[in-house]
Amino acid sequence: MPKKRFKRAFWQSKWFKVLAAGLWQDHPTFCMVLGICSMLAVTNKMENALAMGIGVTFCTAFSSLFVSFFRTTIPSRVRMLAYMVIISTFVICVDRILKAYFPPISEEMGPYVGLIITNCILMGRAEAFAIKNGPWLSFLDGFGCGAGYTFMLILMALIREPMGFGTILGHRVMPAGWINWSILTVAPGAFFLLGVYLWIFRSIAKKTET
Repeated sequence: MPKKRFKRAFWQSKWFKVLAAGLWQDHPTFCMVLGICSMLAVTNKMENALAMGIGVTFCTAFSSLFVSFFRTTIPSRVRMLAYMVIISTFVICVDRILKAYFPPISEEMGPYVGLIITNCILMGRAEAFAIKNGPWLSFLDGFGCGAGYTFMLILMALIREPMGFGTILGHRVMPAGWINWSILTVAPGAFFLLGVYLWIFRSIAKKTET
């Protein structure tokens, strides 16, 4: 009996609902169609998708945490500028780590690591949630949205890299006679694949609602 109560309390707790929201009902890509530019650019390779996903999750979680910490001291008229300063601090950290420890990935991703600063997911969570809630919930909200975005990046790369290059994480997975689908290695093919994923997700969402 105590175990059942614990499980019920766990699933119904506010912090779990906040964390899970970014993975489904408030998914940044499926529901709000945010972060599309970097998604189309970096998901042609799995290692790039993982690096971008981890970077965005780190920046979203910790920028939301710090925005929440300073929410009572940030003047309303300059709050957007304050968000940018906080977000850019963590983006610079991610950029430096990639350049120091993973230079091939950093070089291949080019300017898109720095452009995390302008990602609407980070600004959106700061404005919609972190500025109005406590640090712990804000951290979980940012982490959940980042994890949901990372999941979508992985789904894209799981199709694009094998079909476009015949590899996954640099290892050959397609047969020797496989003809690469070059359309999936460029943005138009990625955009079409994203549309397919959105159609599948929203079809499932409609069925679960009814």
